[in-house]
Amino acid sequence: MKIKLVFLFILGISFGANAQKEITWKDLADVKFISKYVESEGGEVLVPTFGPAIKKLEGKEISVTGYFLNLDASSKSFMLSKSPMSACFFCGGGGPETVIEIHFAKNEVYKTDKIVTITGVLKLNQTDINHCNYILEKSEGTAFD
Repeated sequence: MKIKLVFLFILGISFGANAQKEITWKDLADVKFISKYVESEGGEVLVPTFGPAIKKLEGKEISVTGYFLNLDASSKSFMLSKSPMSACFFCGGGGPETVIEIHFAKNEVYKTDKIVTITGVLKLNQTDINHCNYILEKSEGTAFD
């Protein structure tokens, strides 16, 4: 009986360690920004400092639900947003912490503003101003009707 309990305990730990963590947009707000002059851009950019809670998620598989944004006609540039396209970060409705760049493992495309849950490996970006601060790599999505 003890061996069965130990086996079940170890099995439970291993599944729990590998399961994705569902997060919210409130979790992604664990970041502060400072304005910094970048000569190559000829102006100020917002540089993130990620809080301890979000730093713990880097490199881990997470899931987050939001509005899908298809950013180009070739369907190769995607983001997930806290808000619909008309109120997203680029339109003045939020900060850079309200969008996530998506890199799909396989080709997936949803209509803009479709509510989806995206699961992927979280990458925190503090330096490359050509990409979002939050990036989900090896991603896959689930759409809601």
